[in-house]
Amino acid sequence: MQSHKRLTLLVWVVLATLAMAVSVHAASDLVPIKNLSGDTVYVPKSDLGTIITDGKKPFAGKTITITVNVAGPKGPIEGPLHEWRKPWEELTGGKVNIVGIPYAEHYSKAMTDLLTGTGQYDIFMAGADWYGDLIAGNYIIPIDKYLNDPRFPKWDRSAMPLSQVALHTWQGHWYGVLNDSDGQVLYYRRDILTNASYRQRFKAKYGYDLPVPPKTWEQVRDIAEFFNGWDWNGDGEPDSGMVMHLKVGGQGMFHYASLSAPFVLFPGPTVDRYHNVYWFDPENMNPLINSPGHVRALELLLQLAKFGPSAQLSWDLGEAWDYFMRGKAVLTFSWGDVGGLVQEPGRSVIKGKLGTAMLPGTLEVWDREHNRWVKFDSPNVVGNTTGGSWHGVISALSKNPEVAYHFLAFLAMTPISQWHAYRGWDGVDPGTRHHFLAPQGDAKLEDYVAQGWNAEDVREYTQAYYETFFAERQLPYLRIPGGHEYWVSLDQHISEALTGAVSAKEALDRTARDWDEITNRLGRREQLELYRQSIGYGKPYQEAMGGK
Repeated sequence: MQSHKRLTLLVWVVLATLAMAVSVHAASDLVPIKNLSGDTVYVPKSDLGTIITDGKKPFAGKTITITVNVAGPKGPIEGPLHEWRKPWEELTGGKVNIVGIPYAEHYSKAMTDLLTGTGQYDIFMAGADWYGDLIAGNYIIPIDKYLNDPRFPKWDRSAMPLSQVALHTWQGHWYGVLNDSDGQVLYYRRDILTNASYRQRFKAKYGYDLPVPPKTWEQVRDIAEFFNGWDWNGDGEPDSGMVMHLKVGGQGMFHYASLSAPFVLFPGPTVDRYHNVYWFDPENMNPLINSPGHVRALELLLQLAKFGPSAQLSWDLGEAWDYFMRGKAVLTFSWGDVGGLVQEPGRSVIKGKLGTAMLPGTLEVWDREHNRWVKFDSPNVVGNTTGGSWHGVISALSKNPEVAYHFLAFLAMTPISQWHAYRGWDGVDPGTRHHFLAPQGDAKLEDYVAQGWNAEDVREYTQAYYETFFAERQLPYLRIPGGHEYWVSLDQHISEALTGAVSAKEALDRTARDWDEITNRLGRREQLELYRQSIGYGKPYQEAMGGK
């Protein structure tokens, strides 16, 4: 009888709790939205936009087509489109046709569609480096008129760091809708770098305490050297100090850009000829890529490459990430995907052992104005948005731009955007205050843990990304016509240096010659004007970054 009473009481408590939950959702007017994985997010009805909430199916009979780097329904960037397509279609009556295109072909196919006026695509999940070509050709539309229109879903632009705002806008106008936030950070084995025995041996060899995390690239070099070539993880095989993805066409040149920024970017209060510039001289479009700061940085990258597996010269992203996640390297630096993938038990053995930090700086910076190296008392650290920050832009040829914007805005709503950050595998990396933990943001540690994250791993991970994206100084993003060509040239010549075919200086001299040819072919005067616009030339630094 007593047990029956306890059971009755338990049932009552459960029912009451469920009733309270329902009433809370009802009282706060939350709408449940369930995705392909079976997870449900709750969105305030007022945030869905009046197009949905008036109960009609406004987009019935309309189909939009979206291009994306092919990865499949559970792959990065493409996967989230599949996750939320069906619920959006059920709410609006519209249809979404997802077209996956290999990374190496995506840009050219998109540009062919635009240049020929074919117009078979409504949305491109574009890399931010496409903007120079897209803007110069008026191939995509500004979305300013939709942003505060109550008919469309609400997404929070104010939570984005200026470094990310700059990638989604041009001359004060919005073109892109929030999705992925790319930037590179340093990943390290927290358990190995804090090992007392290893630390003692490191100090004996280098004469200083092993820093956790390292604050300069020179410290990174020492750590990578120290841990390379011996069995520090106890698996009976020699292990590596560093691993990178260095295959030509495998986005290895992004490693170089992130590493080189603090050697090159001389800080100052304005964006002028000698301060806060990285790619070209903003007076004449002469390449800066073979200046002494760049050369020293590439020489360091070549040293780091020697402290990793020789096979990494032919590795793309996945192969390098897997090597790190198998516990074979103590360091890597790459995108936010690594933090999420490390949490997957079937793929990683280092969950709970992952340290993450903003990329290090350097104590010497090349001063172009006075042609000298300048020593700093503290490291010159530079944030970065290196990578694609893959997000949706709307084709000027789209016959359904409102439908296209509605779908993109739906994906960018805070509850869905947070789900992407919590989930990790989806390639949509964190970048707004809604993804960061308190006090920097309003994401909840328990929500990350519920999706399988180790608590300490995610604390360091989100802190590193907050510091990277909100850093005072940022690596300028290359956003001019021909951007893809400039990157490809850099990628190819860095590879020549990595294989030992040429020196770092010669590799960058060759890159500079290529860049001059590209610039001359596209029109030096026109390129110069767009380059100045893209970096906010002549403006106070914060204003150039999109601030007031």
